[in-house]
Amino acid sequence: MRVHVGFIVFCLALTVAGCTDSSEEIGFAGLAQQVGEVDESGFLQPQPGDTLVFPDDWGPHPQHRIEWWYLTANLQTRDGTPLGLQWTQFRQALQPRDVESDPPDADAWPLEAAWMAHAAVSFDGEHRFQEKLARGDVGHAGATAQPFSVWLDDWRLQPMPGSDDWRLQVNGDGWGYDLRLSNTGDVVAHGNEGFSAKSASGEGSMYFSLVDLQIEGTVTLGDRTLEVSGKGWFDREWSSQFLKAGQQGWDWFALHLEDGHKLMVFRLREDDGAFLSGSWINANGEVQSLGGDDLNLKPASWYESKRGRVPVEWRLTIPEQEVDLIIAAPPGEYWNTGLYPYWESPVSVTGSHDGVGYMELTGYSD
Repeated sequence: MRVHVGFIVFCLALTVAGCTDSSEEIGFAGLAQQVGEVDESGFLQPQPGDTLVFPDDWGPHPQHRIEWWYLTANLQTRDGTPLGLQWTQFRQALQPRDVESDPPDADAWPLEAAWMAHAAVSFDGEHRFQEKLARGDVGHAGATAQPFSVWLDDWRLQPMPGSDDWRLQVNGDGWGYDLRLSNTGDVVAHGNEGFSAKSASGEGSMYFSLVDLQIEGTVTLGDRTLEVSGKGWFDREWSSQFLKAGQQGWDWFALHLEDGHKLMVFRLREDDGAFLSGSWINANGEVQSLGGDDLNLKPASWYESKRGRVPVEWRLTIPEQEVDLIIAAPPGEYWNTGLYPYWESPVSVTGSHDGVGYMELTGYSD
């Protein structure tokens, strides 16, 4: 789940459209300035009471302004060395289109939507990242629900022939990966049956995850090809408004605990505090929604990086579940240096539970 997406895809839209406006004037919460304009824009906005519909919700939502497909993975090489991996594809609609209507003619070089993909590998203290951009509706990028496929040029998530598994292929500059993803659990709907609030005043998104992905394949780093295997977390999210004025950044965690529990927590930093939310998923797949009264999340240690001061260690407590965790990034710098730099790293979990996971931090870059 990625609150910085409003700013990222706004920059993307300017870039792809060839606009000369300065995106820096929009600021981190650029999309928040449009919150009051959703009704007039024609975009749909998720609301409490909206429901998830499958398989349709795996595909694009042209009546909504922003959406993304997002994988993080905690893997190991054959000798047991940890390797973190991430892939995300974003869609930014510039104007809404009815779900039942046909897309525009590609020969007209339309610009109803812009696409962006991010990919990264974190291994042995080094972080490799790449970003790709594409104009929508001309064939270079897209997504479908049946069969489920997401692509931008040669970066592709698609079904494996004769199987329910997926194949993810990414080719960066001097690195890449080719992975098989097998889902062994049910869809997890966050918040209120899939509506995930992002502030006390009600801004939010539709948000669900697959938290039981088994992954195997190869990661290529220069002249080395590593066989890897492990577990992954896949997020799917869409909205038309996200941030509100005064929200400064985002801290998000997705954790696999060794006793079989899973945990998603996020914190939106605001002028007068923070908005907290999360999901506690027990070993049987049952989901408990968490609010600000249920959990406490605070930085425990900071790192002075060349781009900004980053909280790389956190303490998370959930008293009802007797959870008291220390969440820590490995040594190194894990900036994704695209249009909008943000920190994204694998993490280790210790304390009342051991485990692994991923952390995404936005709004800390200078």
